[in-house]
Amino acid sequence: MKQLGLIFFAISLILFSGLASFAQESEAKVVDEVIAQVNDGVITLSRIKNETKGVIDTYVQDGKTREEAEKLVEAKKGELIANLINEELLVQKAKEMNMDADIDASLNQRFKQIMDQYHFTKVEQLEAEMKKQGVDPQEIREIWRKQAIREAVLRQEVQSKVYWAATPTELKAYFDAHKDKFTTPETVGMSEIFLSFAGRDPAVVREKAKEIAKLARTGVDFEKLVVENSDRQDAATTKGKVDPINVKDLDPKFATAIKGLKVGDISDPVEVGDTGISILKIDVRTQQSSDAKFDENAVRMAILNEKAPQAQKDFLAKLRDEAYIKINDAYRPIVSPILFADERKDKVEKTSNK
Repeated sequence: MKQLGLIFFAISLILFSGLASFAQESEAKVVDEVIAQVNDGVITLSRIKNETKGVIDTYVQDGKTREEAEKLVEAKKGELIANLINEELLVQKAKEMNMDADIDASLNQRFKQIMDQYHFTKVEQLEAEMKKQGVDPQEIREIWRKQAIREAVLRQEVQSKVYWAATPTELKAYFDAHKDKFTTPETVGMSEIFLSFAGRDPAVVREKAKEIAKLARTGVDFEKLVVENSDRQDAATTKGKVDPINVKDLDPKFATAIKGLKVGDISDPVEVGDTGISILKIDVRTQQSSDAKFDENAVRMAILNEKAPQAQKDFLAKLRDEAYIKINDAYRPIVSPILFADERKDKVEKTSNK
């Protein structure tokens, strides 16, 4: 069904990026081999085979032959195992920080949002639809759980600390040295009518979108059209209004659709992947200014964006330094250079020979 296309596209991205796929193997299960021990946890051969299969399948879905996909994945096996070791450390850190309840709550909220978006009233309906598509809901939950754990730990242990680290003096100094980052961007505030493809003939939805856009351009009240036609759950309350956004942050499809439109103008219908069609009305537009304006949050965010990548590497290196990590001899040559690339050689030898 097309209404779940966005879900499975997101899953494909997760698989492609090397996060946990937890795809089930169709082959007979063999006795597991421990590839790496991480404190009390282990990375097993079956887990690596599952991960590998998931990534290969994603490459094939993207148009590569299975042979090409297998070669690409084999070349990145060391990176995959290194990522799994880092992931295991983050999972252990989350348990140490008693994050389980918050993680489960965020997962439940994520499933609820999908149910609301695709008009399911019971979680069993969503799970049944996933199964029709050949996807195990529990596997998807585990994928998202790993992702949520990673985000939560890094947000609390890295991003939050970097964000609040700068003193007022340092903030002012950064602003003075990077004023070009703090000019007023071009922003646009819009209202939207969204027509979902879910359970409908896309051709009929496209014709309806054209008619609604035509009516809006003749002066029919846009808020009235939103309430009567939009498939957004909160359309009656929000009247389709979207908070002002930096034009540079818009999806390219929307940026193209509103290019040149003035306040009060109506866009042509814009297809949003396989989910539906949006019709946009420009409510407010502010022009870009070259005058720099100090905003503490904006300065802190700029510093965070600049420092977070290295801070994250340092945090993971610290977790590894404090952990007991033993890598299987057969895999050590392809994993250690990646896992400890930025650390001392004696650290490589220390962790690999424990």
